[in-house]
Amino acid sequence: MAEDFENQEAGGLNLPYLLGVARRRHMMFLIPLLAGWLAVWAVSWVLPSRYRSETEILVEQPTMPKDYVTPNVNDDTQDRLQSTTQKILSRARLAHIIDRMKLYPDLAGSVNDDEKVDRMRKDIDIALVHNGQGNEVTAFTVSFSAATPRMAQQVTSELTNLFIDENLETRQKQSENTTKFLEDQLETARKSLEEQEEKIRQFKGQHVGELPTQLASNLQILGGLQSQLQAEEDALNTAKQQRVYLETLVNQYRTLQGSSKSSASGAPVGLPAIDAELDKLKSQLADFSSRYTDRHPDVRKLKEQIAKEEKTRDQIIAGMQAKSSAPVDTDALPEPADPRDPSPLAQLQGQLHANKLEVANREHSTAELKAKIADYQSRLNQEPVREQQLSDLTRGYDQSKANYDELLKKRNDSAMATSMELLQQGGRFRMVDPPNLPTKPAFPNRLKFCGIGIGVGVMLGLVVVGTFEFLDDRIYDEKELQELLPVPVMSEIPDMVSPADQEKRERRVWLGWATAAVVSFTILAGSAISYLRG
Repeated sequence: MAEDFENQEAGGLNLPYLLGVARRRHMMFLIPLLAGWLAVWAVSWVLPSRYRSETEILVEQPTMPKDYVTPNVNDDTQDRLQSTTQKILSRARLAHIIDRMKLYPDLAGSVNDDEKVDRMRKDIDIALVHNGQGNEVTAFTVSFSAATPRMAQQVTSELTNLFIDENLETRQKQSENTTKFLEDQLETARKSLEEQEEKIRQFKGQHVGELPTQLASNLQILGGLQSQLQAEEDALNTAKQQRVYLETLVNQYRTLQGSSKSSASGAPVGLPAIDAELDKLKSQLADFSSRYTDRHPDVRKLKEQIAKEEKTRDQIIAGMQAKSSAPVDTDALPEPADPRDPSPLAQLQGQLHANKLEVANREHSTAELKAKIADYQSRLNQEPVREQQLSDLTRGYDQSKANYDELLKKRNDSAMATSMELLQQGGRFRMVDPPNLPTKPAFPNRLKFCGIGIGVGVMLGLVVVGTFEFLDDRIYDEKELQELLPVPVMSEIPDMVSPADQEKRERRVWLGWATAAVVSFTILAGSAISYLRG
C-alpha cells in the first residue's frame, strides 16, 4: 500500500482518492485537530495578560504666523520628537518612573534595575502619524503595556505628560540659548564696530584738512589765498615804488637844504624857496578868495602865479630824480618829525616812515600767505593717500556695521520668538484624548491564538493521516488492484456486504459526523469564549 500511496503522490491526488482517504481516516484527522487546537487555546489562557493603554498626541504648529514671528528652534518635528523620545526613554527617567509607580513587582529581587528599564522600553510603543503626503508628522501615539489596566493607563498618562512638558522645556531652552548666543555675538560685533569707529575718528583727527571730503573746500581756500597773495604782492610792489620815490624826495630836500645853507646871501634858494613862495601865494589867494570872486583880476593873477611856480617846482623835481638813482638808507632816516612841524621835509619823513611800516607789514603778510598756500598744497598732495587709507578703514567699518545690523535684526527676531515660546504660542504637543482604560488584554490575543490553534491542529491531523496512509499496505479499490496486476482483469467479483457490515459502516459514518460536530462545536465555543472574555 505504501507503493500505491507513492504512486498516487507522483501522479497527483485525485478527488475519489481524497474522498476515500477522508472516509477511512477522518477520525485520525479530527482527533489531532482537536488536540492541537486545545493545546494552543490552553496556552493562551495560561500566559499572563498584558493590557495596553494608548493616547494620541497632536503636533500643533505655532499659533503666530511665520511672516510675523519666525521660530528660532528646530522646525523638523520628526527630529525634535526623536530627540525628546531619547530623553524620556533614558535610564534615569524610566528608573524614576519604575521606582515611583512600583512597576514590575514580580521581577523584584530577580533582575537588576537595568533589566527593568529594558523591559519598560519594550513595553513602550511610539508610532508616528503622517499627513496625506506622508512627509510631515501631524501626530503620534504613545502606548504602554502593563499587567493591570489601571497601571497601563497611569504609566501612559505619565509618559504623555513627560512628552508635552519636555517639548515645551526643550523649545524654550533652545529659544533662550539661541537668543543668548545672538546677544553674545551682537556684543562682540558692537565692540568691533566701536573699534572701527575709534580708528576712523583718530584718523580724521590726525589728518584734519587732508581728508577727501575736504578737497573742494581746500581748493576753494587755496584759490582765495592765491588771490590774496597776488593782491599783497601787487600792494607790496606799489609800496616799494612809493618808498623809492619818497627816499628820492628826502634826498633831494637834504641836498637842497645843504646847498642853501652854503650860499653867500643866506636867502633860501632852489626848491625850498619855491615852496616858500607857493605857501605865500596860496595864503594871499585864500585871503582874496574870501573877499572877491574867482573872476576878480587879483584872484586870477594869483592863480596864474601859483600855476607857474608849481610848474617850475615839478621841473626841478624831475631834474633831480634824473640825476639821483641811488636810494637813501631808510634805516638811517631820523624819526618822523613832529606832525605839527609844517616843513615839507618833515612831512616827507613822516610819509617815508609810514611807507616803511607798510612794506614790512606787506612782506609779513606775503610770507604768511605763502606758508598757508604751501600747507594747502601739501594737503592736496596727501589727499590721494588719505583717501586710500580712509577707504580701507571705511571698508572695515562698513563690514562691521553690516554685520552688527544683521545680528541686531536676528537678535530682535529671536527675542520675539523666545517671548512666543515662553507664552506657549510656539509649536507644541497637545493630547487629543486622555489615555484609555483598557477592558481587554492586548496580549495574548486569544482569538488569534484560536486561529493559530486551528492551523496547528490541521497540520497535525494531516501529518497523522499521511503517516497512517503511508504505512497501510491494504488495497481499497479496483483501480489500485488493476495497477498492480500485469494483465487486464477479465472479470470482477461483486461487493458482497452483510447486514452486520452494513450496520458497522453506518455506525462509523454517524460516529464520524458526531466527532466532527463535537470538534467544530468545541472550537467555535472556545473561540467565542476567547472573543467575549478577551
